[in-house]
Amino acid sequence: MTVPVHFVGAGPGDPELLTLKAARLIGQADLLLYPGSLTPESVTGLAKPGALVRDTAGMTLEETHAAIMDAVGQGLRVVRLQAGDPCLYGTVREQARLLETRGVAYAVVPGVTAASAAAAALTLSATVPEATQTLILTRLAGRTPVPEAEALRALAQHQCALAVYLSAAQPETVRGQLLDGGYPEDTLVAVAHRVGWPEEELHLSTVGAFPEVVRARGLTSQTLFLVLPGQEARTRSKLYDPAFGHGFRPESTPDKED
Repeated sequence: MTVPVHFVGAGPGDPELLTLKAARLIGQADLLLYPGSLTPESVTGLAKPGALVRDTAGMTLEETHAAIMDAVGQGLRVVRLQAGDPCLYGTVREQARLLETRGVAYAVVPGVTAASAAAAALTLSATVPEATQTLILTRLAGRTPVPEAEALRALAQHQCALAVYLSAAQPETVRGQLLDGGYPEDTLVAVAHRVGWPEEELHLSTVGAFPEVVRARGLTSQTLFLVLPGQEARTRSKLYDPAFGHGFRPESTPDKED
């Protein structure tokens, strides 16, 4: 059965970071809906000639749903683009619920999220053997509330890597909560603005100093903070350690000297 509606991850902005499936579906869509401020023309430009391409920035949920249902009623294929990955800080669940009430089949195609793209662009790893093996993706409370148990200062107590989304307008608040949670001031913080766009900016700073970078550069929307403890550690993964045997490689030990 052909699925008429796809929610597709558009990634952080670079069209070459689209999955093959995402690019194919965009090129097949009769109706392409996209969030205007978050999707560059290099992505929407992959639509086929004659496709209806609509910016949803000025549309309500109900208006977007009506546009989808109108296209589905005509037997057309619909792609609803979501910045980054559709399952992270998107609206897939509420849009899908409306489709379910009408019996319309849909599918979700994942995308590269900004945290992964930023770490790759900076050639950094969020996890470091023996330093941190956990990455938490979170945000400050704003017009969208955050459960108290998930307050940034509470999550910071884990002392693991953090990706802080949607919080660039309050860098001092982010810093305060990171310090309250126990991060040393010299902990590495990567500031990533519009990753994958032509105007991409990547800056390495610290917990103590990164708000000044944000203010000096005027970075607000589409800016992510990566808090990366343990980057100075000189550890190595067990997986490729000669002394760490597993099902595909036996343990080996150094030859003893006579």
